[in-house]
Amino acid sequence: FDMKTTAADPTAPLLLERNGAIATLRFNRPEALNAIDVPMANAFLTAVQSIAADPGVRAVVLRGNGRGFMAGGDLATLRADPVQGAIDILTPLNQALQLLAQMNAPVIAQVHGAAAGAGLSLVLMADYVIAAEGTRFNLAYINLGTSCDVGASWALPRIVGVRKALEIALLGEAFTADDALRLGLINRIVPAVELDSATTTLAQRLAAGPTVAYGAMKRLMRASMDRTLPEQLAAEKDAFVHCAGTEDFRAGVEAFHQRQSPQFVGR
Repeated sequence: FDMKTTAADPTAPLLLERNGAIATLRFNRPEALNAIDVPMANAFLTAVQSIAADPGVRAVVLRGNGRGFMAGGDLATLRADPVQGAIDILTPLNQALQLLAQMNAPVIAQVHGAAAGAGLSLVLMADYVIAAEGTRFNLAYINLGTSCDVGASWALPRIVGVRKALEIALLGEAFTADDALRLGLINRIVPAVELDSATTTLAQRLAAGPTVAYGAMKRLMRASMDRTLPEQLAAEKDAFVHCAGTEDFRAGVEAFHQRQSPQFVGR
């Protein structure tokens, strides 16, 4: 059944919507281009904790209200108290990102307008990124005189290599969705009017998939650069054996045998 819930307060800094097995986290400070302040960072962690604890969630969408995805950290907060402001924003954000990376459900970033600073970092940390034509990206931190956060230095060199990552980080220049696609930073570009429907179609496809296997695949890929080949082979074996005990694996093998499409339940 489809259940649609959202924060009771439409002015909350983050809205959590649930539609069947799809959870959507919607950044909701459109007047500030969804810049992350302390209340938004805390709301993001609370929402991520709730979906991480819910096995019924089988796909997650990150998106922003208003003109763009996210402009980064809230400069008003950081101007008022730079050091404590940074700690108060980054501590819950880092916890939330670790939960998103570890959960089985694939995380889709739906991006439009602009993704800068922490907004681009969140895009880099997602499992799949779909962007509207005309979206602009900028790592931007260096333009404010600071290093990056929210996983950018972990994800960016893994995606584009250290040399290109340093260029993007040190020059702090804006680039287009076409550039981002060519570099492998995003997966797909669609016309702006099709962004919602294309994201929904993808989320529904992933939400109907073998959720446990998705989680194993996510964790294997993300850990692969930190392990030796023997370590990774052992981790793959453990993950496969774990998946082999799931309902979905039995359903997948049986469907293959019957020449039918498998019906996965996420367990």
